[in-house]
Amino acid sequence: MGRSAGMFEALKGGGAAIALDEIEVSILRSLAVQLLELIGPGAPEPEADADPLAVLFAESGQGPTERPSDPALIRLFPDAYGGPGPEDQAVDPAELAARSAEFRRFTENDLRTRKREDALAVVRSLDALTPDGEGAAVLELTGELPLRWLGALNDLRLTIAARLDITEDEESAVLFRLPDDDPRKPMVMAYLWLGGLQETLIETL
Repeated sequence: MGRSAGMFEALKGGGAAIALDEIEVSILRSLAVQLLELIGPGAPEPEADADPLAVLFAESGQGPTERPSDPALIRLFPDAYGGPGPEDQAVDPAELAARSAEFRRFTENDLRTRKREDALAVVRSLDALTPDGEGAAVLELTGELPLRWLGALNDLRLTIAARLDITEDEESAVLFRLPDDDPRKPMVMAYLWLGGLQETLIETL
């Protein structure tokens, strides 16, 4: 197929390409679909004949204000104010929580919609692949698709990290030392693989 398996490479004229076998396509698609289910619906689409200005005012401030309870959703939709920093030493924690709730109310719906669009772009581009006789295919990403994929890969890694209850600082110390019989091993392998995809895709850009 002329491309290194498991790595994104730059396309001449812009974009990126990767050779994927049937199992890799299936895993990526399954993960993206699970991400869509986790994220849930974004903001509803306005009616075709709706007044844009009226829609803007109607939707303003209509997002959720409460922090999600699912650790994965907390990683995907973190608080804007995680805690008092040097500039907020005199700010009451309740005030910081109120600021976070207000920020979430105005931004989370749009962020949720964007994350859904990124995950949908992954599913649709995988569905459009035409495998060769051995079940492998070359995925080519052009236009906005490389950035869509980057967003989805990042969200997938955040989600898996939450399920594994790890932070980036713990990654090398914890993940690479798991024994083969550890039940987390398959998820860890997926996490590391997605990290490699993300890294090589960034390099092509």
